[in-house]
Amino acid sequence: MRRNNKTKSISRRDFLWIASASSAGMLVACAVNPVTGKHQLVLMSEGEEVALDKQHSPHQFSSDFGEVQDPALNKYITDVGLKMTVLSHRPQMPYSFRAVNATYVNAYAFPGGSIATTRGILLELENEAELAALLGHEIGHVNARHTAGRMSKAMLLNAAVGAGAILISSKNETAGLITAGLGSLGSGLLLAKYSRDDERQADALGMDYMTKAGYSPDGMIGLMDVLKSLSSHKPNAIEAMFSSHPMSDERYQTAVQSSNTTHASAKGQKLSKERYMDQTAKLRKLKDAIELMQDGQKEMGQQNFTQAETQLKAALKKAPSDYVGLVLMANCQLAMEKYQAAEGFAEKAKKVYHKEAQGHHLGGIAKLLQKKYSSAYQDFMTYDNLLPGNPNTTFLKGYTQENMEHKLEAASEYKRYLQAVNQGEQADHARGRLIEWGYIEAPAQEQ
Repeated sequence: MRRNNKTKSISRRDFLWIASASSAGMLVACAVNPVTGKHQLVLMSEGEEVALDKQHSPHQFSSDFGEVQDPALNKYITDVGLKMTVLSHRPQMPYSFRAVNATYVNAYAFPGGSIATTRGILLELENEAELAALLGHEIGHVNARHTAGRMSKAMLLNAAVGAGAILISSKNETAGLITAGLGSLGSGLLLAKYSRDDERQADALGMDYMTKAGYSPDGMIGLMDVLKSLSSHKPNAIEAMFSSHPMSDERYQTAVQSSNTTHASAKGQKLSKERYMDQTAKLRKLKDAIELMQDGQKEMGQQNFTQAETQLKAALKKAPSDYVGLVLMANCQLAMEKYQAAEGFAEKAKKVYHKEAQGHHLGGIAKLLQKKYSSAYQDFMTYDNLLPGNPNTTFLKGYTQENMEHKLEAASEYKRYLQAVNQGEQADHARGRLIEWGYIEAPAQEQ
């Protein structure tokens, strides 16, 4: 965006781009690996892991459409998880468990012990032992401090190239340049791809924790069988999991061997299939709708928006009040430049799940693109109250204030935005307006 452009316009592409990004913070310390008892390259204290988790896990949960609105299911998952945390190497961590509404197949853990499973993977599991294996594996990542170790290596790389900036990238991420002064990393790095060694260790720890909690090690084998099967007939739905949790025949064979040797005495322990089916009965009633949403998301990823719209309409016919279906349809309508329709779906999503932030954000985007600046600003304010810390929301608040000709308020938001982000088109726009309005001076080369 050019500073001398007096028209207040930002492309539709820009608004769609800033629909969901968030940031995360990083601090430093040192410790011994609690699993091995050996010295480990970790430049982060336990308290800093917890603080990082608390700051950024809510943004990831929101990007996965929030916790499922089923307290009984969340309690069930929590109960299974907590049976293992007390037997783990770090029982003092503030663990928390939940199912999130996302339809893709995955589970993940933040470094402080916040663990999530998606609806997509819960629909594929067949018994409680498989759920215990899934959660035990994620607890293993927390206990072995895999995220903290990976981040520490990134910090040392940053120091090696100088105090300027660190380039963060992974197989499924767009590379982002984060300045050293900002001191923040995207939550994508926190959940980035684990190494095969990390996965093997998490498998071993997970099997140890689950068998100590009374589950059969066959639950881990069953989980791996599920994932291998999905890789052939639902590759799109499981792509994210295999990106962050690389699967291999060697991992599978190692788990089978461990089940038959180290944990052979536990093979007669419980699988609890009937209890799992009872606890997930409400979720499984939505399976057809969720599979249609998966298909719709696949089409959207390929920019086949008309086909995506057809799939999402079919999903909403089966589950008219499903928050994910409504949010996805709002996104689809935005992509098709049907802004009024997008607003309608976003408003329905807000009514269905008012305490989840994403519906408010999309409502604000749809209104902004229709030049309904005042009501858009209210949606962005609500989003910011529900989920503070997203700099893109700060920019959008400034932009709506600018378009309402509230220069003082816009300038305040733009200053806040530039404290968090100082590169990119949005940063150029914010800086340009502040210079134009006389709040800051132009760089020497521009004067």
